[in-house]
Amino acid sequence: MHAVELLEQAERVAQQVGYRLRHEWLDGNGGGACMFGGQKWIFIDLALNSSDQLNVVIEAIQGDPAAESAAAAGELRQLLLARKTTI
Repeated sequence: MHAVELLEQAERVAQQVGYRLRHEWLDGNGGGACMFGGQKWIFIDLALNSSDQLNVVIEAIQGDPAAESAAAAGELRQLLLARKTTI
């Protein structure tokens, strides 16, 4: 699957498990997950290519069991599990 499609799928999974997403120009500084105002947020840097944006989202949701369930099958689930085992 193409990185853009995986990114879209990862963003949907993140939203399903309670993350709010912000796409911002962060000048290549990456973004990431944080808690703000009682909400889980993922900031995605528009200066990054789609593969790097995907990595930001994967890193944010990888430890969340609900995310693994939401990504029940396919390449996204494999990415979540592969990242989890390498950390």
